[in-house]
Amino acid sequence: MLIKKSADVLPSEITSEGLYRGRRRFLGTAAVAGAVALAGGAAWLRTRGSHRPTGNGAPLSAGVAADMDDELTPYGDITSYVNFYEFTSDKQAVAGLAQEFPTDPWSIRVSGECENPKTFAIEDILAAHAQQERVYRLRCVEAWSMVIPWLGFPLGDLLRRCRPTSKAKFVELTTIYDPEHMPGQRRRTLPWPYVEGLRIDEAMHPLAILATGLYGKSMPKQNGAPLRLVVPWKYGFKSIKSIVQIRLTDSAPETTWNRLSPHEYGFYANVNPGVDHPRWSQRKERRIGEIFKRPTLLFNGYGDQVAHLYSGMDLHRYF
Repeated sequence: MLIKKSADVLPSEITSEGLYRGRRRFLGTAAVAGAVALAGGAAWLRTRGSHRPTGNGAPLSAGVAADMDDELTPYGDITSYVNFYEFTSDKQAVAGLAQEFPTDPWSIRVSGECENPKTFAIEDILAAHAQQERVYRLRCVEAWSMVIPWLGFPLGDLLRRCRPTSKAKFVELTTIYDPEHMPGQRRRTLPWPYVEGLRIDEAMHPLAILATGLYGKSMPKQNGAPLRLVVPWKYGFKSIKSIVQIRLTDSAPETTWNRLSPHEYGFYANVNPGVDHPRWSQRKERRIGEIFKRPTLLFNGYGDQVAHLYSGMDLHRYF
């Protein structure tokens, strides 16, 4: 597994899409020699920044391997085909509308059932948490998908700094409310601000990350700058963007889409080809850039890592 500290990474290495693809080809051949892989090939991880402890004191390590069969979605497609209703429901118009959205200064408040509620400035978060590269599949509930090289760190590392109490059973996350710069919020398309939620064990799972960038660059505004959630085994709408508040709760939060249309968008929203959306099939998906559809994978292919979280649950009832 290739690991580099930030001092070893040249700007040309972290911004060039071609170099990213070349690196993945290299890793595919190097994997036989020494990559550390988990069953199912969930993701590729590389640590950037100093090799510092995580929030629970354990050192960061490259312990999650890549699925080398997945080609990265081009940067231009990731940043120009986006769901971000705060700006518009037109995926291809989001980027243009988002450019005047201010992301500096920015802070995130963590509160609720925790011993150490705190407001974090984004620069303090970036300084305290070593950024890792995670190559994840992103599956939209609308039956399209991408493969994205994120930068970020585990959500659980931030939550541990606030010391959740035994009453913390769920995590509620909220997007900024800024109708002046987010024209979509001036309309009643959705109840604003946007709210999403996870069970605490889902939030603490190492695959759930707070993403700060993609393709080695800072997070584009249209993709959720400066900080967004990425939960790769769930449909994309769970990965809330431009987060300003995280609240630990003892009961399940009312999430935006579940509140708006509970028969279509369940609280869990785990990728499941066996549970169709009421208006379309989820058995296949269209990978952006490909002509033919491909079969959808249960838990988006991350079942070996996360299926135990739902042991004994009826995945059709708790969809």
